[in-house]
Amino acid sequence: MTDGAALGGAVSDARDRLIEFVGRCPVDQWASCPLGDDDPRTVGVIVDHVADAYEYLASWVTELARGETVEVTPVVVDELNARHAGAVTAPTREAAIEHLRRSGDEFVALVMSLRPEQLSGSEGRITRFADIAARHADAHRAELEDALGL
Repeated sequence: MTDGAALGGAVSDARDRLIEFVGRCPVDQWASCPLGDDDPRTVGVIVDHVADAYEYLASWVTELARGETVEVTPVVVDELNARHAGAVTAPTREAAIEHLRRSGDEFVALVMSLRPEQLSGSEGRITRFADIAARHADAHRAELEDALGL
């Protein structure tokens, strides 16, 4: 899909489903670590991590849209995620939702502003990053819902 509106809509919809989950998450579970040894982060940190990911995805999309080279590896992503987990230890629901709205809106606006040739250029990486942004929010929401039995 190389339509900015459709890509942006998919990201926005997934982000909104995550925000809806935050509203349903029991207060006593917000600071829990329901994923256990697989992921020791709290629900709040995982939710805020999605908002943080919109920001680094946006930086990569911006660079690609300018024709710059972007090196993204699992090591780079792991470092970004570890840095976030160390810096954001106890976000409130309100702060996490605000971060999701702000960074998600900025990412969506960026994707929607790009011309079709920009979206499909760079070997389709911009489109893939937008797809990742949508799937990322849904994947974390689903894993948290499963872990919490919601």
